[in-house]
Amino acid sequence: MGIKKIVDKVKEEVKVLKGEESKDKVYQNEQDYPNAASARAAFEESKQKLFNVNLWSNLEGINSTFELHDERGRKTTAEAPKIGDYVKVTLPGAEVENWVQVNNIKTTENMAEFTVQPSSKPNPPADEEAVTEHFFTSDATSTFRVEVQGTKLIASEIGKNEYINNQGDESGKRAVLNTLIAEGGWAGFQGLQWDKLTSYLVHKEEAKTD
Repeated sequence: MGIKKIVDKVKEEVKVLKGEESKDKVYQNEQDYPNAASARAAFEESKQKLFNVNLWSNLEGINSTFELHDERGRKTTAEAPKIGDYVKVTLPGAEVENWVQVNNIKTTENMAEFTVQPSSKPNPPADEEAVTEHFFTSDATSTFRVEVQGTKLIASEIGKNEYINNQGDESGKRAVLNTLIAEGGWAGFQGLQWDKLTSYLVHKEEAKTD
């Protein structure tokens, strides 16, 4: 890498740290099947895994905790989210809650997906300031998708507009903490987490049943 590219990379990272630029990333796993019929059957099972968010917590090894909450903030055992529902995400080794809200759900014959974006904690106390309880700003989105293409099953996590939530009123008192999480713990763990999840969605990895 030339000196100019190194300098440009450093400048980019500084802007990311200051919350001025975002990093868009896609994580993906796929699985081939002997024929279209078996791929289709695997896709139907993948859709169940995709939408049953609570089961994502059961993946083996180091893993985040995912809890589905309804639109009023009540924890639910529903096997699929609805638009307006929330997901509380707790990273391993951290007690900090990160909240996202479901803003889109789409299913077609060959694809199923839902999208979330960082949000405030549902139903905060009246005397508590409503801020985005996440290390990314509310501009960020994560789309979780499974699709079948002929004999191939594909699962993706698509992150867009991932600005660090460390500027202005939106970050509340979490500006420094959000920077440390986004560029520290999450930066090193993100690839592992989404590789694990997309592997699970294409049946390369299973969840614990107990």
